[in-house]
Amino acid sequence: MPAPPVVDARGLTKVYGSRRVVDDLTFAVASGETLGLLGPNGAGKTTTIKMVTCFAPPTGGTLEVLGLPMAPATHPAIKARLGIMQQEESLDPDLSVEKNLTVYASYFGLGRAEAVRRAEELMRFTELAERRAEQIRNLSGGMKRRLMLARALLNDPALLVLDEPTTGLDPQARRLVWERVRALKRGGTTILLTTHYMEEAAQPCDRLIIMDEGRIIAEGRPADLVAAHVGSEVVEVYVSGDAEERAVARLADGPWRSERVGDVLYLYLRDGQASPAMFSALEALDFARRRATLEDVFLTLTGHALRD
Repeated sequence: MPAPPVVDARGLTKVYGSRRVVDDLTFAVASGETLGLLGPNGAGKTTTIKMVTCFAPPTGGTLEVLGLPMAPATHPAIKARLGIMQQEESLDPDLSVEKNLTVYASYFGLGRAEAVRRAEELMRFTELAERRAEQIRNLSGGMKRRLMLARALLNDPALLVLDEPTTGLDPQARRLVWERVRALKRGGTTILLTTHYMEEAAQPCDRLIIMDEGRIIAEGRPADLVAAHVGSEVVEVYVSGDAEERAVARLADGPWRSERVGDVLYLYLRDGQASPAMFSALEALDFARRRATLEDVFLTLTGHALRD
């Protein structure tokens, strides 16, 4: 008999005033699975995370976390088994790296010796051991995010929740955080995460849920989402003159799906559609050919318009 899901949401809804921020969400996170929530700003990702982590009561639907129904009476038992890395930095600026861990460990009832042992283990895991005595104000953004990840792991959580774990980090710092997340995944940790970095989400996540306006608009394995919604390749054609406009109009009538956004025509190609005739039509145009990505899926489903 399969293990019950670590998170089981059915018809989950959250309303603030007249705004339905999360609308009838149904999803589950299996034990040992890494599930990613993707979506534009205001899609409802962080609100969903807040409901799962006991910080916002659902308005409707049912929600079970770690086998317990979400209710005020069960919050302490659920929180004791959660590890949460919030989007906002929340480290204690008056404490050192090590003290941020050992003091926080006391909230989970860890004794002094166990707290020191876990802090040492996690500082090594997040490559912060040499910074143990450093004050928080002297840390880089990447170091702070790694310390927040270490803090989220102090209680050896049954569910690790990461809300935008690499926001604001440079590529090197992002890479190190994702390496640590992949190591946790290999060790069997169950992870629920949100991120704006589409291609990075494809690496650790077994499944992705794409949200928009509080609803699930697509769900599946990363490669399956790309194949279903975009295809195998994308050709971007850059338009700058009337002659090019006429050629682009002919390309837009081809057997592939196309989309015009400003001065760029996107051709979404399935296997076998990249024919010699198409490249002959592209010969005099400025274009780029590349593989289809999750970002293409995201923009196809949620649109190219900027969201604040």
